[in-house]
Amino acid sequence: MAFEFRLPDIGEGVVEGEVVKWLVKVGDPVREDQPMVEVMTDKATVEIPSPKAGVIREIRALEGKMCAVGAVMVVIDESGAAAATVPTAKEERQFVEKTAAPAANGHGGGNGQVIAMPPRPAAVPTVTAPAGATGKVLATPATRKLARDLGVDLRAVSATGPHGRVTKDDVRAHASGGGSVAAAAMHSAVAAHVPAPAPKAWAPTTVAREQADERVPFRGVRKKIAENMTRSKQTAAHFTYVEECDVTELVAVRARAKKKAEERGLKLSFLPFIIKAVVAGLKKYPIVNSTLDESTQEIVLRKRYHVGVASATADGLIVPVVRDADQRSLFDIARALEELAEKTKTGKASREDITGSTFTISSLGTLGGVLATPIINFPEVAVLGVHKIKETPVVRDGQIVIRSIMNLSISLDHRIVDGYEGAQFLQHVIQLLEDPTLMFMEMV
Repeated sequence: MAFEFRLPDIGEGVVEGEVVKWLVKVGDPVREDQPMVEVMTDKATVEIPSPKAGVIREIRALEGKMCAVGAVMVVIDESGAAAATVPTAKEERQFVEKTAAPAANGHGGGNGQVIAMPPRPAAVPTVTAPAGATGKVLATPATRKLARDLGVDLRAVSATGPHGRVTKDDVRAHASGGGSVAAAAMHSAVAAHVPAPAPKAWAPTTVAREQADERVPFRGVRKKIAENMTRSKQTAAHFTYVEECDVTELVAVRARAKKKAEERGLKLSFLPFIIKAVVAGLKKYPIVNSTLDESTQEIVLRKRYHVGVASATADGLIVPVVRDADQRSLFDIARALEELAEKTKTGKASREDITGSTFTISSLGTLGGVLATPIINFPEVAVLGVHKIKETPVVRDGQIVIRSIMNLSISLDHRIVDGYEGAQFLQHVIQLLEDPTLMFMEMV
């Protein structure tokens, strides 16, 4: 019995999702609750399990494409649940012999025509034409799976197996850029049914390998990031302001507080201090904690302080959110940051964990560089760039001294925030970071 599985209602008003990756393929047996497909909505990737046991008979939702809630994603044959097995090595050999037999006997074309196959050139008995030269690629299911995993087009692979079959070694060699200039010439000669030219006497004994280009599907989180960044740059009128910040006193305070944090099993970075200073600045300059509702032509001044922190992951830049940062202590924020970092690295962050920020901080940590012009996390109106703390010689009271200096850069949506207001906001944040005592006095 065929069961049509439809994309379920994920909630939160989501009406569609992008199919990031299928974890099964047509013909695969599946167990109930076995992970089946990864779907992304609003940068949150969810793994959807199979609701039934059976065999995958048809996949209708393609990778990289959008699928509407309620649309059929896959068809599962429940009647094949018990009989479904993984192909054995013997079955793979039988598959090869069956599919290769027509070519070996001189039959092919798929339309009843008999094609006389020319004899293999004697000059190159061990080299065959590219797999796609005959119009049909011969390969076992396991080889095809390996090609999919490595992103290799079987039609472009030179086959060395019996009857022109592509082997796993052929796929691996192609993926690693294997082959040589001499081999390529011989492949061309076979395709044209003429002997390959003999190598010249001066030809080097070792020929440099040509590295093949790699193609990575542009989808999932990376595609969503591109869409959001493009929209931000095309919509918000970006303006960036940069200033130095002397955090010598903050470095000392953090060193003392770090010991107390370790007693509680926490790692205390500078980020919780920066978040608290930012919240104080947002309260004093609420226009920086706003958004533009273009449908009503109104500026919305946000009354809650949800601070997003841009974090690098294997899938791209994710912005986990510390909610109600104004109501949290430094240690509470440190704990929240650790929990969010773990979720994003393991791909377990929920939609609530990575959406709803009102202001974003982008920090590259020890790779912070001198300055940057961060892109606003639209529809917010500002983003703060935090850069590396460096011991720097500066002049204080006519004397050259060594201080801990950090650059801060803020990008603003100039449609909403005037440059002067943005500079005032950043100066207030700097004042609190340079004198942590003032920061503690402003904490609720």
